Amino acid sequence: MTIAPAPFTTAPSQPSRGVRDTGIDFVRALCVIGVVLLHAIMVGVTVVDGSPVFANASEGSAWITPLSWVLQVMPMFFVIGGFSGLIAYRRARERGGSARSFVAARLHRLLRPTVVTIGVVALALAVLTVLGVPADLLAIAGFRYGQPLWFLAVFLMCQALLPALVAAHERAPLRTIGLLTTTAIAVDGLRAITGVEALGFLNLAFVWMTLQQLGFFLADGRIDALSRRTRVVTGVIALAVLILTFVSGVYSPDLIANINPPTAALLLVGIVHTSVLSLMRDRVETISRRPAPSALTAFVTPRTMSIYLWHMPVLLLMAGVMAMFSLLSGRDLPSPGSLDWWAARPLWLALALSLTALVAVLVTRFERLPAPDCSTSSARVGTAVLLGLLGVLLLLVLGTSVATAVLALALALPSLRLAQNRSSAACSVAG
Repeated sequence: MTIAPAPFTTAPSQPSRGVRDTGIDFVRALCVIGVVLLHAIMVGVTVVDGSPVFANASEGSAWITPLSWVLQVMPMFFVIGGFSGLIAYRRARERGGSARSFVAARLHRLLRPTVVTIGVVALALAVLTVLGVPADLLAIAGFRYGQPLWFLAVFLMCQALLPALVAAHERAPLRTIGLLTTTAIAVDGLRAITGVEALGFLNLAFVWMTLQQLGFFLADGRIDALSRRTRVVTGVIALAVLILTFVSGVYSPDLIANINPPTAALLLVGIVHTSVLSLMRDRVETISRRPAPSALTAFVTPRTMSIYLWHMPVLLLMAGVMAMFSLLSGRDLPSPGSLDWWAARPLWLALALSLTALVAVLVTRFERLPAPDCSTSSARVGTAVLLGLLGVLLLLVLGTSVATAVLALALALPSLRLAQNRSSAACSVAG
């Protein structure tokens, strides 16, 4: 079921579907699994001259390009984040909530399970240091753990800015997404002209905010209300332009390479994904209500952050166990990309998913605790977001060590406290 599009000068007061869109939840669950599978297949571990070597198995490999077209789900993830965020924010406003209370609650939901993970990782690194594990191996492990944290930093930023971006969407939806899109493309152009690669990291903001904004249109029902022909043509044109950028050398056909830093190619991927999702929306929703997909969604949805935060430590632990087994048994590990390596991938991926799910079950309570909904000041919430971002970025930029993890916690814990004004009489608990 869809609704007629609201005029572009006003925003619909209700989402286009029910209280929970099971189809959207199912797609989000698939995206989470896709992230775990992608990172799991990129883990490469070998033993060289009696020492373990951890590397990215996809580096220099031809197979990552076609695989990235299947498992590069981040554009869809941010579109869904915009979809869900808009609906959640409008519901909060209907209940009398403010923008700052919404941001404070989102901050707690994202950072609270994060500080637990960082604390456990810091303790593990300290124990391994005492046990005499070489510092270079710990540095590599810390770097690999910190790499996926870019998503947490960017998603936190997007959620913190969501009320402002919703306001802009409600005033001038086309102008807002057009400005964000133009800025993202301009960043790519400036990066290409100047040769300054660091400029590309500005798109950590503009590319992902644009995709979040696209999710607002999906939540409003405006995309579903377009004719089927229009949605098909839009998706086909976006795909054709994307392929043209690959052929012309503007962007790499490896969609993973287009994420660090993000490029406007991901905007085209997001348009293709959104077009397909809109066209198959009713079918996806029907599938999502079947027993197996419904059970998968029910498991992943309340554990999304736990799965995201813990899948990399699980993968690093698996790699370490494999290296230790090789050293103790004297058996060589297959080289990444070899036939033996590929033959072992199904078992490796199944084990990665199973262990990540097990850990997620054990730590879910930190994610499912109700977030505080407090009438604290905008300045406190803004400072809390800034401290939380700095804590995550510290691990992302410097890598994770005992020292950097302690510093990150020293920033994240005050962030959580600032976002909750415990002395306020209006402070209550939001479900």
